Amino acid sequence: MTRLDAGFEDRLLAWEPDLHATLQRVYGPGAARDVTDRLVAIVRAAHAARPDDLRELDERRLREADWFQRPSMVGYAAYADRFAGTLHDVGERSSYLRDLGVGYLHLMPLLAPRPGENDGGYAVMDYRSVRPDLGAVDDLRTLTTTLRAEGISLCLDLVLNHVAREHEWAAAARAGDPDRRAYFHVYDDRELPDAYEASLPEVFPDFAPGNFTWDDELAAWVWTTFNDYQWDVNWSNPAVLCEYADIILALANLGVEVFRLDAIAFIWKRLGTTCQNQPEVHELTRALRTVARIAAPAVVFKAEAIVGPADLPAYLGVGDHAGRVSDLAYHNGLMVQIWSMLASGDTRLAAHALQQVPQPPSTTAWATYVRCHDDIGWAISDEDAHAVGIDPYAHRRFLSDWYSGAHPGSWARGLVFQQNEATGDRRISGTLASLAGLEAGDPDAAARILWAHAVILGFGGLPLIWMGDELGLLNDQGWADDPAHAADNRWVHRPMMPWDPASASGAHDDQHGIGAGLRHLLDVRRGLPHLHAASPTEVWDPRDPGVLLVVRRHPLGPLLAASNATGEEAWVAADVLHWLGLHTDGLHDAISESAPELREGAVRLAPYATAWLYDSGAS
Repeated sequence: MTRLDAGFEDRLLAWEPDLHATLQRVYGPGAARDVTDRLVAIVRAAHAARPDDLRELDERRLREADWFQRPSMVGYAAYADRFAGTLHDVGERSSYLRDLGVGYLHLMPLLAPRPGENDGGYAVMDYRSVRPDLGAVDDLRTLTTTLRAEGISLCLDLVLNHVAREHEWAAAARAGDPDRRAYFHVYDDRELPDAYEASLPEVFPDFAPGNFTWDDELAAWVWTTFNDYQWDVNWSNPAVLCEYADIILALANLGVEVFRLDAIAFIWKRLGTTCQNQPEVHELTRALRTVARIAAPAVVFKAEAIVGPADLPAYLGVGDHAGRVSDLAYHNGLMVQIWSMLASGDTRLAAHALQQVPQPPSTTAWATYVRCHDDIGWAISDEDAHAVGIDPYAHRRFLSDWYSGAHPGSWARGLVFQQNEATGDRRISGTLASLAGLEAGDPDAAARILWAHAVILGFGGLPLIWMGDELGLLNDQGWADDPAHAADNRWVHRPMMPWDPASASGAHDDQHGIGAGLRHLLDVRRGLPHLHAASPTEVWDPRDPGVLLVVRRHPLGPLLAASNATGEEAWVAADVLHWLGLHTDGLHDAISESAPELREGAVRLAPYATAWLYDSGAS
């Protein structure tokens, strides 16, 4: 028996009791033993098939478990075809990502979707195949190998809540297979669907109203949270858990290192609730994570949980689950507050809202971001707004007006997405650059773009850059020319990467200095141990309402990330420096690489400037 096999047996011995206990809480004592045994068999088979180079990666990750938390780590997210073309072409561009400093690449859905309309690839028809226009499974294996050689880990979407109507499970259910029918939530009449609907929200009220669809072939109603062609799978059936465990380990053996658990909040259904954020969601994620830890320890989970601040910490683990659920989770609240601060020039709401989010377990991290592939929904709680004297409805309306360009004086050029006439809710589509004023020609636009990136880079966690934001790409004015995209204006912020054949790097001209500014921030971040994700993050009450104050605690001393969200001069108050012990001759701003400008003990911040302040004498 090899050393690696011995390590596997040790992990199985250590983790199997936890797996069994978790399954008892979900499926009951009677079923848990059988489900545990089935999962252990899947784990053994996957480990036996795991390639030697990935076993070596497992060993390295076990030694360096904090690899995704380090200040040197930055992520990049893109559609493979819009970034480069095929999976082979993405590999050809890997040096661009390496030179940018990327260590983590999230490629948007690339597993085989249903033909035609497919919710941007999230209606998966086959988890074990790749989109034909992108390549084949062997191309995915080659890409992960290429990226790994450049020090880049591949993150892949794994849709857990639903499959395409054309998936083999759904096809078998329609053909009368009772076992596969039990993989879905199927109802012969409307009694239970109507009872569930009484408490269920609608995700896409404009083009997918309701949560259930009648299917003639199935001769029944089937649960379809997102679209009529996306069938919700029934996780109360243990066979579904076993299927997904096998899928995860098969993809991990192709070299996928990070799984973005899509729509994770929706997977457990309970009558009388919104059927989101149920306790079983975290138990099932814990079970899947345990399976991965035994068979492929290099694997990391990221929860795609776009939920309210009160529900978010559970996706990284609270109480007994702390550090045992997902390793990463999106900090949606930070993203929303970045846009709120830029529009209002006021950080008080952001500070209060961010203070309500607990520190994540020290072995996990937030994924921080300014933009992503999706629209921006104004997830600002009524409680947070009232706490700082703001009308929440009016503020959400203001943000929608501002970023759609409808508000007088707005520099933003976004599009309204999914307007709900009943509630007044409006979400926004648009690239970072267009929403920050670059499309409108506003002279402060580039500074806002860099300000927003400085906030996510200084907050802690794993910061993610959305493709093209490092270049200031504007809205794609031809987004609706493709009939497949015409009904979904989110494609406006998914433009093609404009590679320049005359450029050595291939990237187009950095005429606004955004690329150079971002690379400087990334370079500085790499040298600051304070920005390791395990270091606690504190958001302080603002002294100047225009300045966000974020403190990172570290054994070398605190680091203060002070960000001026306004187009006017602002100040970091002297008392803040005194409380932190930073009123010393060694006070240094890592971003400007110099001592900050002081006036009566306060630090001056230029419009849209950020300073990362620490005592250079202490380090």
